[in-house]
Amino acid sequence: MFEKDNVLKAGSNEMELVDFRLFKSEKGKVYEGIYGVNVSKVREIIKMPKLTELPGAPKYIEGIFDLRGVVIPVINLAKWMNIKEPKKYKKSPRIIITEFNNILIGFIVHEAKRIRRISWSDIEPATFSSGNGVLDKSKITGVTKIENNEVLLILDLESVVEDLGIYQPNIEIEDDKIKQINGTALILDDSTIARKLVKDALIKMGMKVIEAKDGMDGLQKLDELYEKYGDRISQELKIIISDVEMPQMDGFHFASRVKNDARFRSIPIVFNSSISDNFSEIRGKDAGGDAYLTKFDASKFYKEVYSVLENYERD
Repeated sequence: MFEKDNVLKAGSNEMELVDFRLFKSEKGKVYEGIYGVNVSKVREIIKMPKLTELPGAPKYIEGIFDLRGVVIPVINLAKWMNIKEPKKYKKSPRIIITEFNNILIGFIVHEAKRIRRISWSDIEPATFSSGNGVLDKSKITGVTKIENNEVLLILDLESVVEDLGIYQPNIEIEDDKIKQINGTALILDDSTIARKLVKDALIKMGMKVIEAKDGMDGLQKLDELYEKYGDRISQELKIIISDVEMPQMDGFHFASRVKNDARFRSIPIVFNSSISDNFSEIRGKDAGGDAYLTKFDASKFYKEVYSVLENYERD
């Protein structure tokens, strides 16, 4: 069983990663790739169970198995990334059972190494693509240096789920159920696709939208808004919608900075994240968030935003 470290505090601008390895065979040599996934998305790490094959499934879907009454699909990460696996490697493969967007899915890795605690400020956005286009930056949420000057790549496992069609955001809602709100919203997310979903929803509500790609960018946008509106900022900026996982500064640290700044503390913050564990919801509240949503269900999004805004109006 995989145990999470619940000591990590909201606002610390740190994350914990499961460091795992994938080995690649090339020209008679074996190379080790170093990857990571957020601990908050990991339910447990297990030995390889007996899998049931799925006829007609993509080659990187190894099959399914029953985990305490829940059927889990299992993805071979090396195959998905078009990595040529060596015939043999030192240790038996493991399956990382993940949960995000309220979906359970298993990923086969060659070795699960350790848990690393890393500051988001040490994580850089992916700004590269591979020569063959297989592992481009859309598959990587960030990169960070570790010991011996090696580089760890943080994989965007959600993109696998999207490739499979397992997860589709619920963006449909009847227009007559959308109440109009005047004012501006600030949204933070390092994913342009996720920002567009939120932006489109807020525009339908009649709001103007300002976008930021991470917490640092978000703080800069707030300073610019304060220069423009001064002490009237809370009358104009009605709400902040923030992702949690972002390079440079994560959503929790951003929220704690906002709530400790007298200029902005009266502006409500709603977290909108793919992380769907209860501990992250608790951390969100500790950081000063008013609500925590799992990406992306339009009806739940509108309901929560309206509820938060109504609460602030009453106060």
